[in-house]
Amino acid sequence: MSKKQLKAIEALEEAQKIAFAPFTFQTTVALRKLGVFDYIFDNRDGGGVTVQEIANALSISVYGIGVLLELAESSDIVLKDEKGKYELSKTGYFLNYHETVNVNINFTDKVCYKGLDHLTDAIKTGKPEGLIELGEWPTIYEGLSVLPEKIKKSWFEFDHHYSDAIFDEALEIIFRNNPKCIFDIGGNTGKFAIRSCKLYEDVNIKIIDLPGQLNKALENTKNEGFGERVSGYEIDWLTDNPSIPTGMDTIWMSQFLDCFSEEEIVKILSTCVKSMDENTELLIMETFTDRQKFDNAKFILEATSLYFTVMANGNSKMYPADVFLRLIDEAGLKLKEDIKMGEYHTILVCKKK
Repeated sequence: MSKKQLKAIEALEEAQKIAFAPFTFQTTVALRKLGVFDYIFDNRDGGGVTVQEIANALSISVYGIGVLLELAESSDIVLKDEKGKYELSKTGYFLNYHETVNVNINFTDKVCYKGLDHLTDAIKTGKPEGLIELGEWPTIYEGLSVLPEKIKKSWFEFDHHYSDAIFDEALEIIFRNNPKCIFDIGGNTGKFAIRSCKLYEDVNIKIIDLPGQLNKALENTKNEGFGERVSGYEIDWLTDNPSIPTGMDTIWMSQFLDCFSEEEIVKILSTCVKSMDENTELLIMETFTDRQKFDNAKFILEATSLYFTVMANGNSKMYPADVFLRLIDEAGLKLKEDIKMGEYHTILVCKKK
């Protein structure tokens, strides 16, 4: 859909906002951390609060509160009346209290912000040049299990937020044919395995992942009492000739393949095909950029692509569905079903050709 052309003065205003966007972002982070948003909202019934009142209540200087709120007002995050009293705008409310916005802010702040300074280099080299800000690994996945706790927490909250809500609906699709053995590829913290074992008493799960993540997932599943039904298989998909065992009824990949380049996706799927028989189902769940109802969701996914570019691996992204359909075909799979899940997700059910 074409967008209306801005007037020159409006375009200049938008350009200036972009030029100072990091200032606005860090102002928002500071107002959240210092409790300013909470204080303003908690005292909303009194018609707003002054800078002096906020400073007194939070034991922060009038100067400090003042410079933050001045930019926040110019950015339409807070509103100030003629008496100098501040209230949250709708934008300010969402910045502090909306779950998805909260997850996105923490992910940007803790995981990505410093690394984004290396984006130009990442584009040039095809490597996650910003990852040096977190640790010295070839990709972020090798380092997930040893990231500092605050960074790890933000990463997993972001990852889980865009998958957990759809799990139960997805499980209904996965278990339609009553599979007894499921390979969970990219098992993360083991949440899928745990949920499956709780709901389905006769299923066994094999988590296939990098050693660090796999060990943590197996520890979590064991702590939940499913150590006998959940096993693991270590793999590095970036090696020359990866392989996986046989004997599965279903292969499950939830928001996993977007962590790889197109060439790597074909290699992973081709490896799976070698271990599948004619009855095995391979299910891929993704949030495709071209299947989002709202522009806001598309924007989030496209921003996430830059996380992959500069922090994760340097060569993957959030893909449109037509790319995945082509890669599935190249890997020797045929599409059996194309299922819309919730507002954002799609499950592609595949079989061996």
